[in-house]
Amino acid sequence: MTEQQNLPASPVHLRSSEHGEAALVSFYEQVGGRATFERLVTEFYRGVADDPVMKPMYPEDDLGPAAERLTQFLEQYWGGPGTYSERRGHPRLRMRHVAFKVNPDARDRWLGHMRAALDTLELSPLHEATLWDYLQRAAHSLVNTFEE
Repeated sequence: MTEQQNLPASPVHLRSSEHGEAALVSFYEQVGGRATFERLVTEFYRGVADDPVMKPMYPEDDLGPAAERLTQFLEQYWGGPGTYSERRGHPRLRMRHVAFKVNPDARDRWLGHMRAALDTLELSPLHEATLWDYLQRAAHSLVNTFEE
């Protein structure tokens, strides 16, 4: 493998340690770690809770377990702890969402709630654009029907 193939998938910046050696800093750390992803997910589910299309897609009356799963997934994806996979195995996003009717309306509602949540974080423009790009791609990839 080349050196480039060994680098993490998320963008990283180098910083010097107290000993002068370069240390990788994950996107997760750059944006503030768990606290940032918890705020994002809390705001997202605040919108979902009142959405007549989205709320029925969550089988639990309490959105807390879904919020914890999404927080863990995002943490892991962006370079934080691997708790999601330790508890639930491989993410398999398409497989986990196949039981739900994810049509363009549901996708757009999901993105609307996520956009509103992301706007509350006040991330740097680069971090905001990086996260939003991923969220858009993920949402589009989960559409599994065009039926209303």
